[in-house]
Amino acid sequence: MSVEDIKKRFINEIKLRAYDDKYLDKNEEREILQIAIQLGVNIDSARGALVQVCDDQGYVLESQLAKQIKDQVEAAAGNDGKVDQKEFDMIFHTVKKTAQGKKNDRDLKKMIVQVMEDSGNNKVKTGWFSDWYTTLKKDLGMA
Repeated sequence: MSVEDIKKRFINEIKLRAYDDKYLDKNEEREILQIAIQLGVNIDSARGALVQVCDDQGYVLESQLAKQIKDQVEAAAGNDGKVDQKEFDMIFHTVKKTAQGKKNDRDLKKMIVQVMEDSGNNKVKTGWFSDWYTTLKKDLGMA
């Protein structure tokens, strides 16, 4: 296979998986990267090409959303080690804009909570009589 044939196949694989929802979840990303490796493309080049094609086509990559969330959660927790409700809402609105309507609000909030839990940045500021984070997790079915 020529380099041009490999590029075409790779682009077609991406378009095929993102055709209906313009969103590539982690499993679809992994499948595409595995195909690239089978075609003899190294993982870094394949990842770069995947990001480039998604940018060109307006597709949203779940891994990029997760990285953006992680970076913002770390920044929010950085000053005092805790995330308050206002910071959470700011992260949510930024991520919602990046997701371009490809994920609903509930899924995005679940994603943010999951990243907070996975990264250990799940310490939150609560009020005297309320715990917004625990309430949010219950509402999302995560508690």
